[in-house]
Amino acid sequence: MKVNEGAIDRGLRIVAGLVLIGLAATGTVGAWGYIGIIPLLTGAIGMCPIYSLLGINTCPTSRG
Repeated sequence: MKVNEGAIDRGLRIVAGLVLIGLAATGTVGAWGYIGIIPLLTGAIGMCPIYSLLGINTCPTSRG
C-alpha cells in the first residue's frame, strides 16, 4: 500500500470524518453522517483507493 495523501490532505480528511461522525452521533444529521468513517480511515492510513485509480498523489515525498 503506497501512501498517496499529503499532510494537509490527510488532516482535512480526518477533521471532516470526525465532524461527520460527531454530527451523526448527536443526531444533527441522519445516519448517513457515519459515512465520515471513510475519510477518517483513509486519512489515518494515508492511502485513498480512488486517488490510486485516478493516478492522483498529493504526497510530496512519494512522487515519482
